[in-house]
Amino acid sequence: MKNFLAIAFVLLLFSACSQKNRTAQNSDKSTSELSDNQLLDTVQYQTFQYFWDGAEPHSGLARERIHLDNIYPQNDQDVITLGGSGFGVMAILVGLECGFITREQAFERYQKIVDYLGKADRFHGAWPHWLDGPTGKVAPFSKKDDGGDLVETAFMIQGLLTVAEYFKTGNTEEQKLVEDINSLWHDVEWDWYTQGQDVLYWHWSPNYGWEMNFPVGGYNECLIMYVLAASSPTHPIQPSVYHKGWARGGKIANDTVYYGLNTVLNFYEHNDDPTGPLFWAHYSYLGLNPKGLKDTYADYWELNRNQALIHYKYALDNPKGFKGYGEKQWGFTSSYSMNGYAGHHPGESDLGVISPTAALSSFPYTPEESMQFLKYLYTEADTLIGKYGPYDAYCETDNWYLPRYLAIDQGPIPVMIENYRTGLLWELFMKNEDVQQGLQKLGFTY
Repeated sequence: MKNFLAIAFVLLLFSACSQKNRTAQNSDKSTSELSDNQLLDTVQYQTFQYFWDGAEPHSGLARERIHLDNIYPQNDQDVITLGGSGFGVMAILVGLECGFITREQAFERYQKIVDYLGKADRFHGAWPHWLDGPTGKVAPFSKKDDGGDLVETAFMIQGLLTVAEYFKTGNTEEQKLVEDINSLWHDVEWDWYTQGQDVLYWHWSPNYGWEMNFPVGGYNECLIMYVLAASSPTHPIQPSVYHKGWARGGKIANDTVYYGLNTVLNFYEHNDDPTGPLFWAHYSYLGLNPKGLKDTYADYWELNRNQALIHYKYALDNPKGFKGYGEKQWGFTSSYSMNGYAGHHPGESDLGVISPTAALSSFPYTPEESMQFLKYLYTEADTLIGKYGPYDAYCETDNWYLPRYLAIDQGPIPVMIENYRTGLLWELFMKNEDVQQGLQKLGFTY
């Protein structure tokens, strides 16, 4: 066992996670060095630190990427990611509940974040995909993607509403923070991003208008955007936008079977791949609780559990014969690869790259299978782990890995593990009255 594990273990002896004797479902099992609970504590602590010690200092928000080798080909080490920061504000709640930080520390960071977001560039209430950390000005994601990004905004709002629920019965200063969060929430013009049509559009640019031309039809990571758009008390969409745009007039419900499991929904609007990258089972469900969540089209617990199990079974089958795949190594999602950022998932998009966030963020759906992978990392492959937890991705076939992280991959790990252990983020987000009304409006039961 490497020295850093011993250090992490000592640190975790003092964490409230241990002091509260929190119990996960597998607490009676152990590895040669750490129990299951201690492994979960360790990975939560390390991934939380990405958003705490690793935060961009002017904003308190999450850096798009952190490279421990200090190599940044695009010179973007100070770029803030809005979606990853939305995951990050939820990860900070995990740190608070575990005792990694105090309530006062968390409040101060949230106050800094919310103040910064209120002054940062927005476009009809939506933040851009990236912001320049020191200035709060838009950092173009691509030439025409230099304005509002409604999906990234939804991920941020999901996180902020969860924080607001946590602090809404607090002291006067904390209630002011909640008011400021609600002001940001109310400013998002979800209905404007329909262009008067029955679908939400992903992007708008002050320089290029709607030229990105990306109407968002399901299924993918964007369910939370439609739920929040319907939930808005100030700029709501009509149910027809969800049913005709997202659900494509019911075509989203074209089920298929893959590795003996129902996919529940049609995963791709424009091709026939039966399943997608695993982040689709994570991003919308950091706050939106899939347990018991159903609408006209799907049982979302079955949907997400089956997707995770398909990835697991695919790794066991290993049709392309990549090195390492099996019960200890599985899970594919969009992440770094030997050829830059790539969208990994079973089938033709499988490049032999395993992304730890895929299996680790699936703990609620596949606790035994995810624990096997977690144990592998920390007891057999700890060279794949650094300051902020498991590195973003690796490939045994090509003997490839880099000591690099992406916020959108690190963020779901502590949050979804916490949802597995206590349901904390699910409980908070689902208590929001606006969200409850929006779900009912769209025909959900939960």
